[in-house]
Amino acid sequence: MLLSARQSICFCRACGSAVSYRIPTDDNRERAVCPSCATVHYENPTNVVGTVPVWGDQVLLCKRAIEPRYGLWTLPAGFLELGETTAEGAIRETIEEAGAQIELGPLFTLLNVVRVGQVHLFYRATMLSPALDPGIETLEARLFREDEIPWEQIAFRTVRETLQLFFADRRRSHFEFHVADIG
Repeated sequence: MLLSARQSICFCRACGSAVSYRIPTDDNRERAVCPSCATVHYENPTNVVGTVPVWGDQVLLCKRAIEPRYGLWTLPAGFLELGETTAEGAIRETIEEAGAQIELGPLFTLLNVVRVGQVHLFYRATMLSPALDPGIETLEARLFREDEIPWEQIAFRTVRETLQLFFADRRRSHFEFHVADIG
């Protein structure tokens, strides 16, 4: 029997009754089910979208002004919003967090973070200028050469993995699409 990763739904969104977790008929996973109206509530992974913005031989990083990982460096990224594509979300997050204007390139990494119910997608991007105007979620936005990256201050494992793959591909002068599971 497969169980959901987390049980975060307490009340039915349709009628407000307290839900119970059980495996519905014709299903194979535990779900939040309303005993009053029989609505089944599904909990699915959250998508995080972002970019690897490049200006010449430098990569743009943002120092976080919010938790989690306040004060640590990350690529511009955040949660995908309803009504936008992953590409639109990645561009929006880059503008919101760094104020960077970019030309979006191909999808570069797709990283499954099963333990927290997330999928992280990073696109390669070319900055149209080095001008930056960080938003309220960013303490500082800055361009780094590979040897300047503050590796010990990278906020998330998915960002570290994406940066390592980016620099390895760049050294080979051949970029690939990478898929990985992050524990």
